[in-house]
Amino acid sequence: MIKIWTRYLKPYWMQVLVLVLFQVAQTALNLYLPNLQADIIDKGVAVGDQDAIYRIGWEMMGITTLQILANIVAVYCATRLAMRMGYELRRDLFSSVEGFSLNEIERFSAGSLITRTTNDVQQMQMTTMQTLMIILQAPVMLIGGLILALRQDGPLTWSLAVIVPVILIIAFVLLRQMGPLFSKMQNMLDSVNRLVREQISGVRVIRAFVREKTEARRFDKANKDVYGVLISTGRLMSMMVPLLWFLLNLSNIAIMWFGGKRIDSGGMQIGALQAFIQYLMIILSGLMMAAMMSVMLPRAAVAARRINEVLGARSEIRAPENPYRPTDAKGFLEFRQVDFSYPGAEDPVLSGISFEAKPGTTTAIIGATGSGKSTIVRLASRMFDATGGQVLVDGHDVREYDPDQLASLFGPVPQKATLFTGTIRSNMLYGNPKADDDRIWQALRIAQAEDFIKENPAGLDAPVAEGGTNYSGGQKQRLCMARAILRNPRIYTFDDSFSALDMTTDRALHRALGPVTREATQVVVAQRAASIRTADQILVLDRGRIVGRGTHDQLMQTCTTYQEIVESQGGQGPDVEELSIGEGRAE
Repeated sequence: MIKIWTRYLKPYWMQVLVLVLFQVAQTALNLYLPNLQADIIDKGVAVGDQDAIYRIGWEMMGITTLQILANIVAVYCATRLAMRMGYELRRDLFSSVEGFSLNEIERFSAGSLITRTTNDVQQMQMTTMQTLMIILQAPVMLIGGLILALRQDGPLTWSLAVIVPVILIIAFVLLRQMGPLFSKMQNMLDSVNRLVREQISGVRVIRAFVREKTEARRFDKANKDVYGVLISTGRLMSMMVPLLWFLLNLSNIAIMWFGGKRIDSGGMQIGALQAFIQYLMIILSGLMMAAMMSVMLPRAAVAARRINEVLGARSEIRAPENPYRPTDAKGFLEFRQVDFSYPGAEDPVLSGISFEAKPGTTTAIIGATGSGKSTIVRLASRMFDATGGQVLVDGHDVREYDPDQLASLFGPVPQKATLFTGTIRSNMLYGNPKADDDRIWQALRIAQAEDFIKENPAGLDAPVAEGGTNYSGGQKQRLCMARAILRNPRIYTFDDSFSALDMTTDRALHRALGPVTREATQVVVAQRAASIRTADQILVLDRGRIVGRGTHDQLMQTCTTYQEIVESQGGQGPDVEELSIGEGRAE
């Protein structure tokens, strides 16, 4: 927590200094008021001096006005500093997450990252605001109150020696019990967040399999876990306030009792007793404020630790000190004995993968589910780093490139078609921010998406819902292809990107892609053998290894695994004969 405060409040030290000055000023003015109250009783009311009452009364009103103004400035500065810190924390967290590789995303989980960026930052923000307003004020109230109480009547200060340690012990005991509960609660909130995201995104599947009650039970269990921790925390917090007020009122009664005896014996004036009681209230108020902060700080400490974990996480995908900057990229992709294993996995996903994908050619990858096809595409664009061997683009290891420059060479069409909230135009501009409407329409035409976009009167300004849910699977795939085409990359990666297309659209799309991708490298991950029949080379994967390599005709003669795939999909029927990857290249 101190680390975050030092990092984010240090640039605003002038504002912090102003805040401290006004906090000290308003607390000092507050401490001066009981003295005036004692004077107005002893020098005005007790002796019947009306002029003294008016004079001291106006002085008290002036001091109260100054105190209010100082408090307004202090609260404004504290609020502004806390809100600014929250803004910068969210900005830096988002920036850190954007730079994560897939390994870091999976390590933290999307649900946890959302909670850390929202709930944890809000907790730090609110605690910072309260700290700036209370922690700076409480010491002045305690020390100043003790000094001024001693000046009013020394013998009565013995009561403070009893009350203050008791309050500190209560706060310490509650603090020790609350810390672990807050840590547990934040982890449980992560689980609730994850469940909500899963259930919302998978609502169609849940309803299709009539699993609403099962999912409701899962959520209810997670919700009850959070409820149980909150009840335990609330029970401890609810004990603190009554205990503190009980002690405060008990001490007030004791002081009035013993103070009354001192007044009766002539050792103390009535005004001094009233002032002493006021100083006691100020001292105990400072202690209560510190005790309440001790309740907030454990939760903020947990939030700060979780935030620092994200800010301190270093992505595995980093640019070298002197990155290679290609001046004329060709898009020649090569894998040399590449191995890959996910962190903590017992078995490798890929073993000994070697192949070349040259500009102007199509390399297709086919195999059973889980054989590592998509992982090859991700390694090529360096979403992961290979655990063995080398991945090269134009003869240079991908780790020699700046990640952003490397990414600019690729035109990815991912397995899961991803669109963002906005419009068709805003989604297309992800591919090329400088593209004009003519180029966007051309890319949509090639991707066979022009017709259904023109059907909407809004055209390129047609809205796109979150995740593109207002478009079908095939439409989303075509829009993702148009976005990649608009980028005009050196390497196209199609990760099972034709699965939602009907045969007619599939064939039309391949024909239109031919002229556009003539000079680029294509890497196509496919499930349908029909879609890759005329690829320049086909890699057949089985359990992370290449078990077949060649053209369709060659593999039909030499690779049993490929033969089984083709036969399972209906053999070499008319559909296979008609479809052709990039067949338009010859036109």
